[in-house]
Amino acid sequence: MSKPRVLVARAIFPEIIAKLEQHFDLETNQPDEDMSGNRLIDKLREKDGAFTTGSVRIDKTVLEACPRLKICANMAVGYNNFDLDAMTARGVIGTNTPDVLTDTTADFGFALLMATARRIAESEHYLRAGKWHKWAYDMFAGADIHGSTLGILGMGRIGQGIAKRGAHGFGMNVIYHNRSRLDAAMENECKARYVSKDELLRTADHLVLVLPYSKESHHIIGASELALMKPTATLVNIARGGIVEENALVQALRKGSQGGGIAAAGLDVFEGEPKVNPELLTVPNVVLTPHIASASVPTRRAMADLAADNLIAYFQTGKAITPLN
Repeated sequence: MSKPRVLVARAIFPEIIAKLEQHFDLETNQPDEDMSGNRLIDKLREKDGAFTTGSVRIDKTVLEACPRLKICANMAVGYNNFDLDAMTARGVIGTNTPDVLTDTTADFGFALLMATARRIAESEHYLRAGKWHKWAYDMFAGADIHGSTLGILGMGRIGQGIAKRGAHGFGMNVIYHNRSRLDAAMENECKARYVSKDELLRTADHLVLVLPYSKESHHIIGASELALMKPTATLVNIARGGIVEENALVQALRKGSQGGGIAAAGLDVFEGEPKVNPELLTVPNVVLTPHIASASVPTRRAMADLAADNLIAYFQTGKAITPLN
């Protein structure tokens, strides 16, 4: 009996390739060449499954051209690269990698919050440029984290992880807004209080965005939302780039804490990444990282393992481990 044919659309750990080769007739992309549009269709046309990442778009056009396709296993917790409605209509399973990256991503989210609030990147650039000649009482004075109010928009696993780090580690007052309120036990565990979106924006000293990307959350933070925030507030986005209207954010950062804007921002995700809005590169009070929130070796390995296990389980049993549809 022939093995199912599977495409690994991006470069991944060699050990994962070896694992998949035991079960599938595998085509890989270890040179990590662009895999989109007609090239993706050409590679997927005769495949039964695909190992994907968030940069590999599976939409109606791809699905119509690839009738053999049965499953796409995403090496990510997010899945806005999947048109799930179109996949469901054609009977194609999508999977993601929840849980295995929660703590690592929450760690990074908090690190980005701290770097943003304490102006770490801005001050390092200053030092590297040879501009540090004397101490000054207000030199790169930022905002405190301990005892401040942490606002979280999106209170899933990662949001809860950030809340716990803030409340238990730094004595922060935690407030959150979510599509649905957590149960009382989880609120107590996170020491978090549910508030309206407007109250969240007005009250938070540090706002962290951890909600999934969707049509409803597209540009959920724009000029009007930024105008509600404290001029001393910071904003951190580790969710998806399209959640923030970046040009509005640039304007708020340029105004800064002195002129009706916000103090600083930290961004790990960008609309249209890996391209970055060039205006973001012109403002000093923003920390920019290239979508690395889950980038520890053990966590990326666990994500790859789970994506591989989803493919193996589906073709062995007909059921994926973490299906999305």
